[in-house]
Amino acid sequence: MSDQAEQLRKVCRPGKTDQGAAKSFGKAGLSRVIAFASGKGGVGKTSLVVNLGLSLTRIGYRVVVIDADLGLANVDVMINTIPRYNLADVINGSKKLREVIFKGPLDLKIIPGGSGLYDLANLDQVKRKALLDQFIDLETEGDFILVDTAAGISRNVINFVSAADDFILVTTPEPTALTDAYGMLKVVRNEGLREKSHVLVNSTRNYQEGQKVFNGLKRVVKQYMPAMELDYLGDVRYDSAVKSAVHELCPFVISNPRSPASIALNRIAWRIAADEETVMPEKKGIAGFINRLKKLP
Repeated sequence: MSDQAEQLRKVCRPGKTDQGAAKSFGKAGLSRVIAFASGKGGVGKTSLVVNLGLSLTRIGYRVVVIDADLGLANVDVMINTIPRYNLADVINGSKKLREVIFKGPLDLKIIPGGSGLYDLANLDQVKRKALLDQFIDLETEGDFILVDTAAGISRNVINFVSAADDFILVTTPEPTALTDAYGMLKVVRNEGLREKSHVLVNSTRNYQEGQKVFNGLKRVVKQYMPAMELDYLGDVRYDSAVKSAVHELCPFVISNPRSPASIALNRIAWRIAADEETVMPEKKGIAGFINRLKKLP
């Protein structure tokens, strides 16, 4: 193993922080809960969630990532660690929520989901209240709560999208990804869950391709779902640094911060931060998220 690879692994181990990372702004108020979804797998959604979380920490925000891919949870793999506990341990009472949170690079906080969220709807009133009280503590843990959902359009994914303050749809220029992305938007709109969705296009060759993908998606949505509004967050370029980061088990914004993908994602992080009260105006916080999630089928 090369010295460079070993250094990257050290940086990516939990608890290691970037000395250049800004301190939290310490902003008062509710956390913003953002759900990420894609119509299909293989579009790089989880990688974008983790790297976007790290980009937000670098500009001073506290970020918590909830791994809500209940079948193939892999946020921990992205940062080369194996969590000892997950939300199932919180629900069965063996651990407190704060005990299952672990820190990744730059103090990014991660909550491994495992199978825990499957049991959420079946909790009795006392256990629900106890769990909700613990989730409320996340308001002090993160300015942003990023929820990485599973690929596809399962009921669990739709519930997470509906319960969150905001929804970011991740797609790519591939025809199958676009078809499934439209399918996701159609389900969301037909069920009356959201009137506005944000779109992030991954693996583009250039700015023009990302804009073309979004414009095409927006055109179809306007024709068949005129009540839905789409907002374009931007594109992330196809980049060999991303593939290398996967092999090194280290997020690309750390392993190659000057790569095109890192620069693009940092730009999107700044936009989310700068437009917090304009593009994403309504915050209901983590308590609102959990309350809405528990009421859904």
